Amino acid sequence: MRARTVVSIAVLGGLVAAAGAQAVAHHAFAAEFDANAPIEMAGTVVRMEWVNPHTWIHIDVAQPDGTAERWMIEGGPPTSLLRRGFTKRSLLAGTEIFVEGFQAKDGSNKANGRDVTFADGSKLFLGSSGTGAPRDGRDPTEPPR
Repeated sequence: MRARTVVSIAVLGGLVAAAGAQAVAHHAFAAEFDANAPIEMAGTVVRMEWVNPHTWIHIDVAQPDGTAERWMIEGGPPTSLLRRGFTKRSLLAGTEIFVEGFQAKDGSNKANGRDVTFADGSKLFLGSSGTGAPRDGRDPTEPPR
């Protein structure tokens, strides 16, 4: 009986610790990105990560000297993107895209994506609601002011 109680407490403690670590991993927009530093770039998709709590698009952006600069673009959760029309085939490696978003505060090659525009002109909203990103009317789920 006593061993069962100790095991139960240990398991419960492990679950609480895991949930706490996951909560720390998720962040608000303002914790990492600068709303006053909008960024636009054209690039070629290298890969797309469909992971929670945020998706990531890795793109190569051509530089004037002919080199490529690798960027990581954060998107909303996979389920949000799927509801907005993305599929796992939307951003295959080699796809040319134009990204609008906001630069990381630390100046790294990381941004929070707002919109992705494809070569054919179609556009998909990449951001996630309620994270502190600027309210600019682009988020189709954003309540009107």
